[in-house]
Amino acid sequence: MNAYMMVIAVLLPMAGGALIPLLPFKKRGFMAVYIECVVLATSALTFLLLLNRPQDAFVLFRFTGQLSISLRLDGVGSVFALILAFLWPFATLYAFEYMKHEGHEKIFFMFYTITYGVTLGIAMAEDIVTMYFFYEMLTMVTLPLVLHTLSREAVLAARTYLYYSLGGAAFAFIGMIYILVYGSTPDFTPGGVLDPARLGDRSNLLPFIYVICFAGFSVKAAMCPFSAWLPKAGVAPTPVTALLHAVAVVKAGAFATLRITYFSFGPDLVRGTWAQSFLMAVITFTIVFGCSRALKETHLKRRLAWSTVSNLSYILFGVVLMTPFGLTGALSHMLCHAVMKICSFFCAGAVIYKTGRNYVHELDGLGRRMPKVFTAFAVSAFALMGVPGLCGFVSKWNLARGAVAGGDAFSYAGLAAILISALLTAVYMLTIVVRAFFPGKDFDDAAVAGIQDPNWMMVLPLAVFVVVMFAIGLHPQFLTELLTHVVGEAF
Repeated sequence: MNAYMMVIAVLLPMAGGALIPLLPFKKRGFMAVYIECVVLATSALTFLLLLNRPQDAFVLFRFTGQLSISLRLDGVGSVFALILAFLWPFATLYAFEYMKHEGHEKIFFMFYTITYGVTLGIAMAEDIVTMYFFYEMLTMVTLPLVLHTLSREAVLAARTYLYYSLGGAAFAFIGMIYILVYGSTPDFTPGGVLDPARLGDRSNLLPFIYVICFAGFSVKAAMCPFSAWLPKAGVAPTPVTALLHAVAVVKAGAFATLRITYFSFGPDLVRGTWAQSFLMAVITFTIVFGCSRALKETHLKRRLAWSTVSNLSYILFGVVLMTPFGLTGALSHMLCHAVMKICSFFCAGAVIYKTGRNYVHELDGLGRRMPKVFTAFAVSAFALMGVPGLCGFVSKWNLARGAVAGGDAFSYAGLAAILISALLTAVYMLTIVVRAFFPGKDFDDAAVAGIQDPNWMMVLPLAVFVVVMFAIGLHPQFLTELLTHVVGEAF
């Protein structure tokens, strides 16, 4: 019965979302209740699955032989599914208020809800074929969300997103074919599936194919030189950018690199090769490059987008360490970054919604008028910096522990990049906080007269995220024990 619940959890938001434009809602509130019920039901099913994980897989469709679209929930998939099930209901609630004046709401919420099911399909994919299928579908269902406003900037951003995603998918496809030809099974298997007997003389190609495949999936994770699409996508409504930057798309890319590294190619075959060194060098560069661009950026959402570029490479750094400590760091930052970054993006969206202001220099004095929003933003800023007592410190500690355990020059270089990034993060995030709360003696209060915090639909998610950031930071034992168990299944 539990195996059937996986199918329902994936298909319910897809079917429920597809029905939104067809149902004759007499009032907007009725549509909101319907959508939230679909999302909450999906999250409830997912939590039930996490509490009682099915032992068997469920085949949705079989092509031929071993090739099928099938679902199975393992440890690392459970972590990704947990992130989705927890954050999506709050993101949907926030979107109801934000999208009130954006127009074309039915179409927006149709794709927004379908995306939930598609991303759960990636989390619950049993094999590389299924993951690739949902990964490609994710591009198709999120493209209209980026395009939503139909402005010139949105069209250009959507085009860039599509080009990058399709190019990345082509590279990932090469890796998938390599796995299917030389692997013992397409299923995700701890330690990898490549058969040395089948590889023979072609084993020399393995590092190159791994780099190609990793790079393809890392396009959605915005690793350099594939990061340009992410800041451009900031032209979309804030619920979309939060979805892209914190929950679904970028985490799907990071999760896919984790899958192929630990469950397809296998860390033992790649560790110590030039492929690992090359990727660690690129990822280390991306960490510093992303936060450097964030420091320079004056547009609020684009600043947060470049911050995302840097923080996503924290996760990728943990992945390519290819050790239990590295995987623990990657999973912990994947979870913690999702909460930190969706909070900061929702704060930015609340400012844009209430004031129409998009640039950092326009935020002077707003902290006095919007104390709830900017208090939440300050907490997310301190968390992203890695201040003890907040979740960001926990994930960065785990990554640092993994880097020290690695013990080689590239591991220490990555650790140095994380420390540099923490310093730059303090500068570009606290600049916003200081301007908001302490605008200076010459500031004219009339410039922010009449501005106030948004209603509870926007504030409640922020409050929940703040509580979670403190809860993980002050009591990290639960997260540590959970991830230790998950990583134990992968090795």
